Amino acid sequence: MQVFIQRPSWPTKLLIFLRPPPYNGDMAKVKTKRRRPDITAAERGGDWSKRMEHEGVPGDATMEQALYWKQIYTEILTMEEKVLATIRNLMVGQSEEGQREVELTNVPVVVAQAERFRQRLSYWEARIHELGGAVPPQRGRAALATT
Repeated sequence: MQVFIQRPSWPTKLLIFLRPPPYNGDMAKVKTKRRRPDITAAERGGDWSKRMEHEGVPGDATMEQALYWKQIYTEILTMEEKVLATIRNLMVGQSEEGQREVELTNVPVVVAQAERFRQRLSYWEARIHELGGAVPPQRGRAALATT
């Protein structure tokens, strides 16, 4: 018995250009066409000079604006500190290799973001003080040095 395979009537090689090139095993050669959002966020998170959208310059702010931004940064800093505590709690059950990788990748990003928010918060607390509000409390390393 003879079997005949019927070929399609259209040329199949024309569609090859739609297929992505095969992975050749070299990650260094893989290039993205657009900026990665995770890299952008990490860079932004570590840059203390970056203000939030619609955030003005502390030196030009009214008391109402300074109190508003103080509240925003307090909320975000509280959240970042909880995220870091959660990461550290989850690391307890991981292998040494897993813990090391988290220490090298996740933790520095969250710490940098928390430090940025802590610094921005201190700008707004200083502005409140300038405008006649309460003396800003010491935070972070400065508070640890006085205890």
